[in-house]
Amino acid sequence: MWPLYAAGFTTAFGAHGVAANLGQGDAGLTRSVLYLGLLLALYDGAEVVLKPVFGTLADRIGARPVLLGGLIAFAATSAIFVVVRDPGWLWAARLGQGAAASAFSPAASALVARLSPQARHGRAFGSYGFFKGIGYTAGPLLGGVLVWAGGLTLLFAVLGALAAAVALWAVFAVPAVPPLPKTRQTVLGLVRRLADGAFLRPVAALAAATAALSAGVGFLPVSGVAAGLSPVATGAAVSVLALCAALVQPWAGRALDHGRLDAGGGLAAGLLVTACGLAAAMLRGLPGILSAAVLIGAGTGLITPLGFAALAGATPEERLGQTMGTAELGRELGDAGGPLLVAAVAGAATLTWGFAVLAAATAVLPLLLRARRTPPECG
Repeated sequence: MWPLYAAGFTTAFGAHGVAANLGQGDAGLTRSVLYLGLLLALYDGAEVVLKPVFGTLADRIGARPVLLGGLIAFAATSAIFVVVRDPGWLWAARLGQGAAASAFSPAASALVARLSPQARHGRAFGSYGFFKGIGYTAGPLLGGVLVWAGGLTLLFAVLGALAAAVALWAVFAVPAVPPLPKTRQTVLGLVRRLADGAFLRPVAALAAATAALSAGVGFLPVSGVAAGLSPVATGAAVSVLALCAALVQPWAGRALDHGRLDAGGGLAAGLLVTACGLAAAMLRGLPGILSAAVLIGAGTGLITPLGFAALAGATPEERLGQTMGTAELGRELGDAGGPLLVAAVAGAATLTWGFAVLAAATAVLPLLLRARRTPPECG
């Protein structure tokens, strides 16, 4: 399992380590906000398009080859940028890294489910989410140190070496898990399966959690600046958010496995805690920002392992790759949609109203999911 956790750390560290330090690595990017925005979008854009594709491929040929191929492609793409040493190739490097992460991320999730008994899915996904959370937390800081020491070239060199080391580790430590026989699936059958509540409820919760997390990371510093706080204070608050999300996940997974928490109730509780965190972000000053960081982090940390464990438990093993890839697509849409919603409302009113609207949407989601779960009887 450890190479799979390391793969989760790699994709998170690669996403945030580079994204948070592009402007520092090339001063010209800070003068071209449009180009910087495109570079930031390339990684996530590739994941949105390709994760379901590679997830389905993992079901067809086996998750281990897709995992290894993605890690090797990530290392190769990073190495090409190191060799070329041309900032003009940044777009190609980020697109290649995003495409490669689209392969090994859902494959790793599928292997976490296949290699763990169902009674330990909560703990397995909690640990996987913990190491991804550590990658998201450490990425901006360690990436900044590497860029300071040797520019983007050194950062990409470290990312390439990390992906290559994890691939080599996986070759020796991750067993071959052959694809399972499956019946032919029509497009209509796929749509029905993805529209089923057993899939839709966890994915909707995961998307809402990611939306809140992304909005918190993006806009809590803006609230801090408006309240006169220093960049150190606002940066610490964002780190608290990511750290809480990472630390809560293993606890939530163990609680699920031991029967102290059920997936449905845990997802609803996580959404309500997250909504409270977004509401706390409406308060001015450091107390509001820290309360928001802790609550958003704890809520999303509760949702993530429970959501993936619920998906794994409700999915036939021969379709795990496809399910995990499509679930990751839902998370990516939440990652983009949360900040867009807050920004759109803030543009028309204020940032406080932006947090309020996202908090309301997150709070009402458990009711909507419960209504879908128990439709009214027809006479």
